Amino acid sequence: MYSENIPSIIEKKDMDEQIIIDKVLEREINLARKIQSQLLNGKTPVLIGAEVAGSSHPARLVGGDYYDFYPLINGKTRIVIGDVMGKGIPAAMLMILTRGAFRTAAASTAGPGETLTAMNKAIYEDLRTLKSFVTLFCADWDPVEGILTYANAGHNLPLFINGKANTIKEIPKVNGIMVGGLPNQVYKEESVRLEELDTIFLYTDGIIEARNKEGDQYKLDRLIQTLMENKVLSVGDIERYVIASVKQFAEGVPQKDDITMVLLRVNQKN
Repeated sequence: MYSENIPSIIEKKDMDEQIIIDKVLEREINLARKIQSQLLNGKTPVLIGAEVAGSSHPARLVGGDYYDFYPLINGKTRIVIGDVMGKGIPAAMLMILTRGAFRTAAASTAGPGETLTAMNKAIYEDLRTLKSFVTLFCADWDPVEGILTYANAGHNLPLFINGKANTIKEIPKVNGIMVGGLPNQVYKEESVRLEELDTIFLYTDGIIEARNKEGDQYKLDRLIQTLMENKVLSVGDIERYVIASVKQFAEGVPQKDDITMVLLRVNQKN
C-alpha cells in the first residue's frame, strides 16, 4: 500500500516545484518589464521651441524596440529610435546593450552619423556572435537653426508632416546598413529644415506590419491617412490616435511585433 502511493507523492512534489519555478519566472519577467519601462525608453525632455513625445508598446511583456533622448552640451538634443531583431526577453537584453552603446557614443561624438558609427564599432562583435542586428535612426535637433540632422542604420525613414502645406512624406533618404550588419561602417548624414508646426514622426515597423483577421497589413498609406486626420492635435494625442487606429484595424488580432513611435513638432512662434 505504501509503495503504491510513492508515484503520486513524487508527482505532487514535481508539480509543487514546477509551480514555484513558474512563480519565480513570472516575478523575474515582471521585473524585467519594470526595468525596461523605466530605463530603456528615455525620459521625455522639455525642448526649446518644440515639443516631443515617445511611447513603446511591446508585443510581449518585454520587447526589443527602443527610443531615447540625449541632451547635448551645444543645446541640441540627440534622438534615437531602434528595433532589434527578435522579440521578448532576448530582444530586450540586446536592446539594453544598444542603450548603453548609444549613451556612451552620444556623449563623445559630434553628430548622429558618428554616433551610429561608434555604436556599430562597439557592439558589432556581440551582435554577430548572437546572430542579430539592430536597425536605428538617429537625429540631432537644433532649436536655434531649426534643422534636424540625421543618419540611418537600416531603419524606416521618418515621416515629415508639413504643418502649412498639408502634406506628409518621408524625409530625404540617407542610406546606411543596420548596426551589426557589417564592420567598419561609416554613416552619412542628411538634414532637413523644420518650420512652424512641422512634425517629424519616427516609428518602428510594428505599426505598418500589424495585421487584421484577413491577414492584411496596416501599411504606410493607412498610417499617413491617420496622421493627416489628426495632425493638428498635440503630439501626445497623435500617438494615442495612431495606437487606437492600429488596434481598430487589427480587430482583436494579437499584436505580433513591438510598436514604438517618437514625434517632434516645432512650436508656433508668438
